[in-house]
Amino acid sequence: MSWAVEEWKEGLSPRVLQKIHELESQVDKLKKERQQRQYQLETLEAALQKQKQKVENEKNESTILKRENQSLMELCDNLEKAKQKISHDLQVKESQVNIQSGQLNSCKKDIERLEQELKR
Repeated sequence: MSWAVEEWKEGLSPRVLQKIHELESQVDKLKKERQQRQYQLETLEAALQKQKQKVENEKNESTILKRENQSLMELCDNLEKAKQKISHDLQVKESQVNIQSGQLNSCKKDIERLEQELKR
C-alpha cells in the first residue's frame, strides 16, 4: 500500500521531492508534538480533577469540623450554665448550713443555760 501512497511522487524533480520530504518530516514532527501536548493536557486535566476532588473533600471536612465546633461550643455553654447553677445551689446550701449552724449554737447555749438553771 505504501507504493500507492508514493506513486504520486513519481516524475517530480529532486528539489520538489526534497521539499515534500521536509514537509512530511515537519508533519510527523507536528503530529508527535500534538500527541505530547495532548498527553500533557490529559495529565493536567487529571491533576486538576484530583485537586478539585481534594478541595471538595477539604470543604466537606471543614463543614464537618465547623458543625462539630458549634456542637462543642453549645456543650461548653450548657456546661457553664450547669456549673453556674451548681455554684448557686452550693451557695444557697452553704447559707442554709450557716443558718442551721447558728441555730444549733443558739440551741446549745439555751441548753447550757437551762442545764445551769437546773443545777441551781
